[in-house]
Amino acid sequence: MSEVLAGVDAFVAAVDTGSFSAAGARLGLTRSAVAKTVARLEGRLSVRLFHRTTRALSLTEDGQRYYEHCVRALGELRAGRATLESGRREATGRLRVSAPLLFGRRCVAPVLAQLAARHPRLELDLALSDRLVDLVEDGFDLAIRNGAIGSGHGLMTRTVGLQRMTVCAAPAYLAVAGVPRHLDDLHRHHAVTYARDGRVRPWEFPHGDSAPVAVTPPSRLRFDDLEAIADAAEAGHGLAWLPCWLIRARVHSGALVPLLADVPRQVLATHALWPAAPHMPMKLRLALDALAAELPGSAEL
Repeated sequence: MSEVLAGVDAFVAAVDTGSFSAAGARLGLTRSAVAKTVARLEGRLSVRLFHRTTRALSLTEDGQRYYEHCVRALGELRAGRATLESGRREATGRLRVSAPLLFGRRCVAPVLAQLAARHPRLELDLALSDRLVDLVEDGFDLAIRNGAIGSGHGLMTRTVGLQRMTVCAAPAYLAVAGVPRHLDDLHRHHAVTYARDGRVRPWEFPHGDSAPVAVTPPSRLRFDDLEAIADAAEAGHGLAWLPCWLIRARVHSGALVPLLADVPRQVLATHALWPAAPHMPMKLRLALDALAAELPGSAEL
């Protein structure tokens, strides 16, 4: 294997699964082999990729940046393989997929619809809901989830996209309330926040090698739909913390203004989950490759 790629699969698997042991189970290696492979990779790069404790792994700031590049590179390699083999492979049968409502409608559905168009013998059932399904009990072949996924017994995972978050607001709101320059300024503004089951989701910002800084600005408007939050922010009701893919068109039109340019932005991974099996069906492999190639990356606005 090229020295450039050596150890990358072990590193990405360790990030995706959260431990060297789980990464080894995915790759068919021992925990020690994965740890040594990652250590050699760190030696070649002359950086530390992980904070290691007896209980968990967490990425360093260098590790986060390198992970983003690795995910994109592996996605391109898989997409290239899919392109080369497309003439020899055919997806057939029924593929049942679960995805979050808004992200699924805006990002997942177009990719899978194109896949179905290329494979006339493929039947696609896409269920859009923010409910966390049980893949086995509910009979799904594949689930797409954003952010932390925890540990799922008997499930395989793959990172298929990255979402960079940003704080934004309408020009009219900023003209009245002023422009926040630092994280501390957020507490002096109104916000439109995401809330589910009565719990408001804090806004998180990377903080070097430490845990992310969590900020919960004051809010009177709390919605469980990101597009409703974007609409309210555009109407001038306050600041919002939203993924770049959702607000890109609004930013380009001038309806929303990205803020806190000097503050690092949180990057959330988009994961694909599917039940572990001795052999992966072609329909599932093709769907994973298409999603990894087409879903949003971590590009800026």
